[in-house]
Formats: sequence, C-alpha cells, structure tokens
Amino acid sequence: MKAIIIDDEKRARISLTYILQEYCPEVTVVAECENLPEGVKAIRKHQPDIVLLDIEMPGHSGLELLDFFDENEVNFSIIFTTAYNEYALKAFKFSAVDYLLKPIIPEELAEAVERVAKQKQRFENFRAFKENLQQETLTKIAVPSGNSLLFLDTDKIMYIKGDGAYSEVFCNDSSKQLVSRNLKNFEDILCSDSRFLRIHKSYIVNFNFVTAYNKSDGGSLELENKIQIPVSPDKSQTILDQIQIIKR
Repeated sequence: MKAIIIDDEKRARISLTYILQEYCPEVTVVAECENLPEGVKAIRKHQPDIVLLDIEMPGHSGLELLDFFDENEVNFSIIFTTAYNEYALKAFKFSAVDYLLKPIIPEELAEAVERVAKQKQRFENFRAFKENLQQETLTKIAVPSGNSLLFLDTDKIMYIKGDGAYSEVFCNDSSKQLVSRNLKNFEDILCSDSRFLRIHKSYIVNFNFVTAYNKSDGGSLELENKIQIPVSPDKSQTILDQIQIIKR
C-alpha cells in the first residue's frame, strides 16, 4: 500500500515514517507534505491508498482536504492524526472515521492501517464527520448494518432498543434499522447530547419525541407515535430532572 503523510511538523512526519517502516512493512511512504496544497498535489500524482492527515495546520485545516476532490476521486482512506477534545473524538467514532491521538502509539497505527486495508472508507464518512464537528450536537451517526454503513440523522431517531450485541434504531419516518452495536455503545456516544437519555436497560429515548410520562404500572414514556417505553425505577428522578430542563 502507498501512503502520503501531511503534517506541518517535520518531526511528526519523520516519526510516522519510521513507525510505518517498523510496524507496517506493507506500507510505502511515497510523499511527505508540510501543508494541504502540497498534499493535494501529491495525492493526485501518486494515487495513494492511505493518507495520514494532521487536522490542525497553519493556512488550511486537514478537514478541508475533501474540498479539493470530487466524490468519485476519493479512492483513498484517511487516518487523521490529532490532539483533539472529547467531543471531536465522539464525532470521529460515530462517523466511522479513523483517527490516532498524538503522540502516535505504533501498535495503534498498525491497527488503523489494518482496518483501512480491510474496509475502504467512503466519502460519506468524512462528510458526516465534518458536519458533526461543525455542530454543537452530533448530526449524523454512521452505524454498521450487515456489510455496509448506514448514516442516520440523530434528529430523526425516536428511540433505540438494545438486545444483547445488537440494537434496533427506530426513526420518526416509521423506519427501523438493526445495528451490530450494543446499547452501551449508543449510550456512550449519544447520551452526552441532552436530547438522549437511557431510561431502561434496554432503551434510549430522544426526548424531543416524548409526549407524556406515565408514573403508573412501574412508569413509562409515551412518544409521538403512541409507543410506550418502559422506565426503570431508578431512572424516575433522572426523567423528572430532564422534564424540568425542558420546561426551563
């Protein structure tokens, strides 16, 4: 596989090259670039399989790379190298975009290279990631379904039902998707968004679609489509707190 490194720090480029030589012998670095315009030229010239891309660079952010290419020209995978905050890491994770935190750990780089070798990323991954970074809340999530990735708008998700290693995502257009992620995975990503709350061991609900909280029979939430979602006894106070937030 051919790789291009785009990073404004010379030391970072040298370090990545050495790590690839040592831990990823199947990868050949065909160009090292210190800014985005150089990187774009190198990609067009060398047609790499992998681009190792720093996000924070003077002049152009690494996120602007795809602005220089049409969708059908993106036949390479990107691994972002970055020092980023917690919210951005969630955007990476649920947009199905590979990233490595600096300082780069060799074993993690080798794993990332192996992943992109097995599964080509798609233009939609990066577009969703860019949208997610620009918003205060995650706007789209990439979820695995069979051999493909589905991109779901978070504002359309009504609730998620977990069942072991799988989850069903129910949307407001009456569609549902079976996803090979457990509910804890969705909780880790979505529940930092105030709209989403795990109200039961098997359910996460988007409060934008909640119309009533019924305290009888153990407690349940009613959604706009009249579906009743059970509430765990230990979540009652959390739900009341959430309702108070909405009232304010």
